[in-house]
Amino acid sequence: MHQLKIATVLLCAISGATTSSVWAQQAAPAPAAAPTAAAPAAAAVKPAAAPVKGFTPPASSSGQTIDSIAVVVNDDVITRNEVAARIKSVEQRMKAQNVPLPDPADLRRQLLERMIVERAQMQLAKEMGVRVDDQTLDRAIGRIAEQQKMTVQDLRNQMEKEGTPFATFREEIRDEIIMQRLREHEVDAKIQISDSEVDNFLEAEKAAASEQVELNLAQILVRIPENSSPEQIAARRARAEEVSRQLRTGADFAKMAATYSDASDALSGGDIGWRNSDRLPPLFTEQLLKLKPGQITPIIKSNTGFHILKLVDRRSAAEAQAVAAVQQTHARHILLKVTPTLSAAEAKRKLAELKERLDNKAAKFEDLARLFSNDGSAAKGGDLGWLYPGDTVPEFEAAMNALKPGEVSQPIESSFGFHLIEVLERKSDDVSKEKQRSAARNALRERKLEEATENWAREVRDRAYVEFRPEDQ
Repeated sequence: MHQLKIATVLLCAISGATTSSVWAQQAAPAPAAAPTAAAPAAAAVKPAAAPVKGFTPPASSSGQTIDSIAVVVNDDVITRNEVAARIKSVEQRMKAQNVPLPDPADLRRQLLERMIVERAQMQLAKEMGVRVDDQTLDRAIGRIAEQQKMTVQDLRNQMEKEGTPFATFREEIRDEIIMQRLREHEVDAKIQISDSEVDNFLEAEKAAASEQVELNLAQILVRIPENSSPEQIAARRARAEEVSRQLRTGADFAKMAATYSDASDALSGGDIGWRNSDRLPPLFTEQLLKLKPGQITPIIKSNTGFHILKLVDRRSAAEAQAVAAVQQTHARHILLKVTPTLSAAEAKRKLAELKERLDNKAAKFEDLARLFSNDGSAAKGGDLGWLYPGDTVPEFEAAMNALKPGEVSQPIESSFGFHLIEVLERKSDDVSKEKQRSAARNALRERKLEEATENWAREVRDRAYVEFRPEDQ
């Protein structure tokens, strides 16, 4: 199982049980990269041997050592068998993902350093009393399975097929959650964002937006067929030149597009709509920025064909943001999660029955939500409050946006399970200042978080007693 797939749902997996199961998941901050300095140069390496409590290398019946200490980390050890097992696991995953393997010595050095950092962090977590009980772990693994659209048994089968015992996988997830909680305590909670930083961020964003230009465009495309001969290309150019001539003499652009353009937007008058200039091909932007609204470009040749573009209008990105109104939706839902005792087909059938009761006015939505919904919003009758675009997962949002106020959806599937959605009301409003400041604060936090996490990981590593043992010990 790809480790990144696990990381994308860990934050969701350890969140409180009351968290609603429709919210679009934020990307969890990646674990700090392990320092890559060569082991002998590490500042914390001590030349003198240290007694290690609780570890006696196992021996075979012939007296040969079958495992030994690779590294001492404080009062704990990393054995050579542990290192070999980690290398094997990583190699299997990289091969499954078709990722080229690095040099074996480099791979071993990188993984060993990462194991040292992880072991030091786990020791710190133990000292601080950070633990994850089996119930929390089971919920986390259940969420990972949901995210992959599997049952837990399917996930177990997949892990073992890839060569990872499920018990080992469980402990890896437990350790990940412990380290995530440790980082939240040691790093996340200590990051402070001042109001002046937010003000400066918003001013910088506004200044950057004022330099960006959005263009409202229409186009006529005379396409060049694949493998065209020089004669065919010349004929297509002649057609484009005739269109250009008629436009210069006053022909209507939309009519000419509908008549001559080979683009998919031909019948809409060639209308492309608003586009950020930074996202247009440079050969288009170079010509368009010279124009005033209403003017057309000369013929522009691309690999696709011959283009004639019309600049309908232009505006700064800041102006676009100023006029943008955001539609908010007040909605509620009933969620049924797929579990070993409730199949997808049964969940969908049950919701269809609930919808029939709602359509027949035989029950109230909020009452059914309290009785049947598996979401944290059940206690509030399924009420999710006012939702902005992007607040929920895409499948939920698309279904919600298709509903009229007072209308209930058919059963809708998402990564969380199956939903019945009811839209209560809608309103359009400019993005509130509070939401802008909240977004700015989150962006600043993410900027600081990566650097702060790396610094903290290095400090934990540097404080640790680390001794590399040679092969013959």
